[in-house]
Amino acid sequence: MKSIVSGSGAALLALAIAGCAALPGGGPPPLDTFELSAASVAGQRHSRRQILIAEPSALKALDSQNIVIKTGARSIEYLKGAQWADRLPLVVQARLAETFQRSGSFAGVGKPGEGLAIDYQVITEIRTFDVRVGRGENRAVVELFVRLLNDRNGEVRAQRSFTASAPLSGAGNPAYVAALDAAFGQAAQDIVRWTDSTI
Repeated sequence: MKSIVSGSGAALLALAIAGCAALPGGGPPPLDTFELSAASVAGQRHSRRQILIAEPSALKALDSQNIVIKTGARSIEYLKGAQWADRLPLVVQARLAETFQRSGSFAGVGKPGEGLAIDYQVITEIRTFDVRVGRGENRAVVELFVRLLNDRNGEVRAQRSFTASAPLSGAGNPAYVAALDAAFGQAAQDIVRWTDSTI
């Protein structure tokens, strides 16, 4: 898989947490490292339920620190000189959990190993998380498939696919990440509202 060339003149957004200075001794410059942000969403009601945000599953192309650029129906590249701060499923898990916590709709929100007495698990599959360029698209697309699993009896309460997109505005690595961040934020808000109304 190829790497797509990024613009060099754009200043890094607040999401970037690493610079591009060359390493001593002539080594390659470090990669621009990016995070997602947690969206804010107003809770519809306050539930006594406690939920666990499981680590999302994803195909290998998305289960890494690479930022995916889709250049055709069946072809992808990786954004040159850039990476996520951790494997994408872990970044999505952390920010999705934070979005749930910010809503104030649930008695408890946690991740595996945090010792909560769980009522429901939010199980997520990352199906799409890329920026589409060319063919008149130039937009970020995020699709997350979510199941709400009753932790008491193992039954799936509900399941649904959430898709959101955001236009690509500007050039350079920060512009690609900003579009992905906006699309993820919308999907995360929709997931929280749906979960709130379902359980």
